[in-house]
Amino acid sequence: MIKTLFAKNNTLFIPFVMSGFPSVSISREAILGLAQLGADLIEVGIPFSDPIADGPINQCAASIAIHNHVTVKTVLDEIKSIRALNCQTPIMLFSYLNPILAYGYKNFLDDAKKVGADGILILDLPLEMGHDIYSYAKKIGLSFALLASPTTSVTRLNYYHALAPDFIYYIVRLGVTGIQDQLPNDLEEKLLSLKTFVPKIPIVAGFGIASIQDAKKVGAVADGVVVGSQLMDILDKQGLGHMLAFAKQLLNTIGH
Repeated sequence: MIKTLFAKNNTLFIPFVMSGFPSVSISREAILGLAQLGADLIEVGIPFSDPIADGPINQCAASIAIHNHVTVKTVLDEIKSIRALNCQTPIMLFSYLNPILAYGYKNFLDDAKKVGADGILILDLPLEMGHDIYSYAKKIGLSFALLASPTTSVTRLNYYHALAPDFIYYIVRLGVTGIQDQLPNDLEEKLLSLKTFVPKIPIVAGFGIASIQDAKKVGAVADGVVVGSQLMDILDKQGLGHMLAFAKQLLNTIGH
């Protein structure tokens, strides 16, 4: 299902929500609200105690979710309850490897598929070690995405061809997630270069996209724009209504 999204020839708006932040009920309402707005794909984060790729905002969100007793099963139940309301918007689970291994990776993938998740993105799984998980995901019809960064070498791109993800999530800058003042000057050059090496794989971009202007710039080059930390920050400080209002501005800016 996720792969077909990119056939629409418009840039996808992909918001991120941490499950269980600031509470299970509000994160559920946030996902439903984003779906109702018309988000193309929603990333739902599974909280983890050592989120090495995340900055302060998403670290805090994960910590609060864990304090709220959110587990992998809680997240899966949340997806199940959302699907029970006939929400059809594609959902991608965004997780670190440890919670998946603790759950049992085949059990996790089976249950994710069963409750209605459409795909997975595992932030800290090295490409060289992902064959078993990604092969099983393909076997059961679960999409997956792979990360790439400004320092990803041409040699490593061979793994992307071999694993054949539904899309690549390009990290626009080195470091962790979080709100940034400006985009790298060479972002367009880097994205266009990556597209020449993987012309058949869609590329979305995220990590630090915080403003309407930056989202518009990224959307002009990438196949999708991911916004997470800024949405979680607004949700935390101003509430769900303000977060959805900002998401609507993003949606109207990014290829819609």
